[in-house]
Amino acid sequence: MSAPARTRTVRPLGPRAALVECADLHDAVALHARLSTAGLPGLVDCVAGARTVVVRARTPAALRDIVRTALAAPRGGAGTGEARTVTIDVVYDGEDLEAVGEFTGLGADGVVRAHSGQEWTAAFAGFAPGFFYCVAEDGLDVPRRETPRTAVPAGSVALAGRFSAVYPRRSPGGWQLIGRTAARMFDLDRDDPALLRPGDRVRYRPVRELVEAAPRTAGPAPVRGAHLVVDRPGLQTLVQDRGRAGSAGLGVSPSGALDAGAAASANRLVGNAAGAAVLENLLGRLELSAHGDHVLAVTGARAPLTVEGPAPWRPVPGTPFALRDGERLAVGATESGARVYVAVRGGVAVPPVLGSRSTDVLAGLGPGPLAAGDALPVGPAPGTAVRPPEPPPEPARAPAVRVVPGPRDDWFAPAAVESFFAQEWELTASSDRVGARLDGSPLERTRTDELPSEGTVPGCVQVPPSGLPVVLLQDSPTTGGYPVIGVVHPQDLAVLAQLPPGARLRFERAPAPELAPPAPGGPDTAAPEPHATDQPATDTPLADGPATENPLE
Repeated sequence: MSAPARTRTVRPLGPRAALVECADLHDAVALHARLSTAGLPGLVDCVAGARTVVVRARTPAALRDIVRTALAAPRGGAGTGEARTVTIDVVYDGEDLEAVGEFTGLGADGVVRAHSGQEWTAAFAGFAPGFFYCVAEDGLDVPRRETPRTAVPAGSVALAGRFSAVYPRRSPGGWQLIGRTAARMFDLDRDDPALLRPGDRVRYRPVRELVEAAPRTAGPAPVRGAHLVVDRPGLQTLVQDRGRAGSAGLGVSPSGALDAGAAASANRLVGNAAGAAVLENLLGRLELSAHGDHVLAVTGARAPLTVEGPAPWRPVPGTPFALRDGERLAVGATESGARVYVAVRGGVAVPPVLGSRSTDVLAGLGPGPLAAGDALPVGPAPGTAVRPPEPPPEPARAPAVRVVPGPRDDWFAPAAVESFFAQEWELTASSDRVGARLDGSPLERTRTDELPSEGTVPGCVQVPPSGLPVVLLQDSPTTGGYPVIGVVHPQDLAVLAQLPPGARLRFERAPAPELAPPAPGGPDTAAPEPHATDQPATDTPLADGPATENPLE
């Protein structure tokens, strides 16, 4: 008689997300397949990890319903039964092939036979769009390199722990390289950009040479009609909208405006829908020229505005104003705050990528950072009027940011958790759209073992071995291997977006959501303790690797 299946447990991941702990990797893959194809109302994203599934919902009520469904779903199995078999041709000539052969005792030829002679399963995505952690029944157990490479070529076939993967684009990495492929793991020219989906079966086929398709080289279409031209981009100016919700399971981060409220306010002022694309500028010093007549509004960080033309004048931030043909808007250096948002009536009409016009700086999706001379198309004017301005709120001297504790706060000494909430933290100059990096008194961990990779959401406060927290933001990887001590409330992410380097902040506790009220029917439908830690002792893949494998590590 077989042993009873381990009951799933659930932990809060902020007010609108939860982490479901599964029996093992296979259970996590199957549960992810069921949830992501079930059409659950209010489900925003679903991300599988090494032994967990993260679900993110639009509302707390929707989250409770999704969690109940996850806890009651059958154990294991093959998910939806829609898994495909994908064959990837590989030339086995990787720089680390001989070293892997020596480490495993198989020799280089034995490593090739072991890697190509069995079927792998695409378990979950993370690190970059299309980067899938694949596992096999008899997978090789190989350590990462002691010194990660600063650049791994796209198409590199690699091993780390019991996982195999293909690097979809050139990026840093610490995995062992055993070969290369011409397969495009993530290609926006395809109807389905990701070559793999969670649960797919993968066959690596040895070949002597690769047939590579020439990439498309068509440049951007010329801009016609009324548009804006970037004369000076400042430190960083990006196109942003509401982002790419729904693709986290493929390794695609949500992206979108860091200060969503300021972006929506700018759109409201010029009569756009709240999710229209705007410009997000870091620390001001942005200059735009008008080709045709436009209506603009500037919100977010406070910065002086000047319209340069035949009769120069100074618009009021947070108020809609006209920018006539030939005039130039100059946004000065920010006086308070960090990010300025510029909306134009009709929206910035660059081509969407995966349903969004947002720039993802980590994955390289969407338009690149704007440069001098770039022309920005403007969409047709909406059939709505501009709106009256609202007075901007006064920023606090040392703002308080709400954090829901968990899911891994039990990896830290109680004194460390208290220190996290008691002390003031300083935002470092290395912060960006991927993560807000903090400096202060390091937090002590009581568990020093590796955390198997699991899904994340914007706002997760990861704590690497340095003990200094990193708050994940909109362009962060969708999975991570550092324990998350808490999750910033979504409404408070705007506070972090508007803090300049050197600013100080503190965290305050927020209540955890009620994930699943007790219900009849046994343990599958009852709410577990929010900090249950009955992780299985077997089938334990490695966590995310050194600093260059996960950009936040």
